[in-house]
Amino acid sequence: MISTTEAFQKFRKNLELTDGEQKDASLRQKEIRGVMDREFVLADDFLSGSYRRFTKTKPLKDVDIFCVLSEDERAKYRKDKGPDLILSDTEKVLKKEYGNARKQRRSVSIEFPVKGDEDRVMSFDVVPAFVKGDHYEIPDTGTVKGWTETNPKVHAEKATEANEAFSKEWKGMVRMVKTWNNEKGKPVKPSFLLEVMCLDLLRPPFDGNYPYEFMHLFASAADRLLDEWPDPAGLGPPVSDSMTSAEKTAAQKALRDAEHTIRHAINTDKGGNQGEAFRIYRGLFGQRFPLS
Repeated sequence: MISTTEAFQKFRKNLELTDGEQKDASLRQKEIRGVMDREFVLADDFLSGSYRRFTKTKPLKDVDIFCVLSEDERAKYRKDKGPDLILSDTEKVLKKEYGNARKQRRSVSIEFPVKGDEDRVMSFDVVPAFVKGDHYEIPDTGTVKGWTETNPKVHAEKATEANEAFSKEWKGMVRMVKTWNNEKGKPVKPSFLLEVMCLDLLRPPFDGNYPYEFMHLFASAADRLLDEWPDPAGLGPPVSDSMTSAEKTAAQKALRDAEHTIRHAINTDKGGNQGEAFRIYRGLFGQRFPLS
């Protein structure tokens, strides 16, 4: 049987995007960009979010595409008209092309269901944006101002820095903890919040012991979930502003349960029953955690 370290390394590998997933994401992004460019004048477009940061979990959903509108478009969507106009127009354009576009707080979602084939991108979130200085502003129906300033390029830089400092294990551990979140019904929302917390809670150096790192991560996350977690770029609202008090209480319990489950698995492994320990880890992280 493989060692516990090897099992977590195999789990990490199982969560990495395949060549097919990355190819499909690129093709879909170009296709959607073409649709947007027919109706809007775009200055730039790029894949962003966890896909760009290499912290995206499988199956590949909610891939963020930033569509940066040109200055010629800005007057049409000036701030006094509120954020809904640009989101509604984006939804209209994408619905005409794909039929199932749906407005969200800051983006428009498009689904591409492909049953039984995880090498295909399942959904994209199209984010209309404008340049503002050295960063961007995007519509945000969840704020009083109606617009949020952001810089996904800074988010990507911070993720890369954290990964380098943590022996290049940080992104893999983020994918694993986000997979736990998905398996448990997403008690922590948005999943980006977990990533932001990991910037602070996964402190280098990585000691090579995955179970203990996760046990400490779940414990620390439970302790500090009620803290305010600001935007790493220092521009937008707190990343922790999406959950109600009741949801935060439920998320704390889920994190604490995960801590106890990891501890149980560690003790089971120490007691000589590695196979049962692996089954406990699979119950926590899902079917992609290997049993052998």
